[in-house]
Amino acid sequence: MNLSRPRVILVTGASRGAGKGIAQAFGSLGDIVYVTGRSQKEGDAPLPGTVFATAAEITRRGGIGVPVICDHSDDTQVEKLFAQIMAEHGRLDILVNNATYLHDDLVKPGPFWEKSLELANILDVGLRSTYVASWHAAKIMAQQKSGLIVTTSSPGAACYMHGAAYGAQKAGCDKMVHDMAIDLKAVNVTCVSIWMGVLKTERLELAVKLAPEQYGPFYAMAESPEFTGRVIDALYRQENRLEHSGKTLIGAEVGQQLGVADIDGRQPFSPREMLGGPLVFNAAIIQ
Repeated sequence: MNLSRPRVILVTGASRGAGKGIAQAFGSLGDIVYVTGRSQKEGDAPLPGTVFATAAEITRRGGIGVPVICDHSDDTQVEKLFAQIMAEHGRLDILVNNATYLHDDLVKPGPFWEKSLELANILDVGLRSTYVASWHAAKIMAQQKSGLIVTTSSPGAACYMHGAAYGAQKAGCDKMVHDMAIDLKAVNVTCVSIWMGVLKTERLELAVKLAPEQYGPFYAMAESPEFTGRVIDALYRQENRLEHSGKTLIGAEVGQQLGVADIDGRQPFSPREMLGGPLVFNAAIIQ
């Protein structure tokens, strides 16, 4: 697919972690990338990173980074975000839903009732926020008769991982993508969920520093957050991308199929054998 102009892309939750890496990958391709987050300056969050730093790196790489402070639990702020994109560019080519609430208790051992009740906030910023952002993006893309909506997910949708709240959020996003794709097919808009692997993020780097024996092996096998951005780019360029719509895809497998490697040249491995594959939903449609 020939791209005659820079794509307009929105990556939510991009101050750090997966969103930051995905957004920077698009920056290297010369795209116009809107990045959202709540961190305006270092120290606003326990981990390093701000939307301004992410946007600056996108621009340094040859793209155009546009930082937008946005709390995705606030529908009014989200509405203003999409209005800004349309006012400035009149279109949206790719939405990457990545904004997610993560609590420090997430990876602590023990049953869910012994962890903070705040873990349930991932069902707001993570599940509900994905629906809201996709709702706005779908309105734009339906008019364009083109576009790609991606939700970042994980094998936690199909196996026990970090407890009930995390699993419900990931499983909910995968099912949401399946159902949205049915509605979007008629307007030529593709909607997919992508399972990412263990990621080399600021959070994992801190964990390795604090407990190298426990987390060191995970870091050694981890993929860069930019890998998912490269996979999304390759999917967008496929003439038959609509055939993938509604599916939950394992990023490592798509990368292998489309010849996409990580930034270090390695091919990330699929967790399918160890953690299982995406759930298969029934094809029945009841209006």
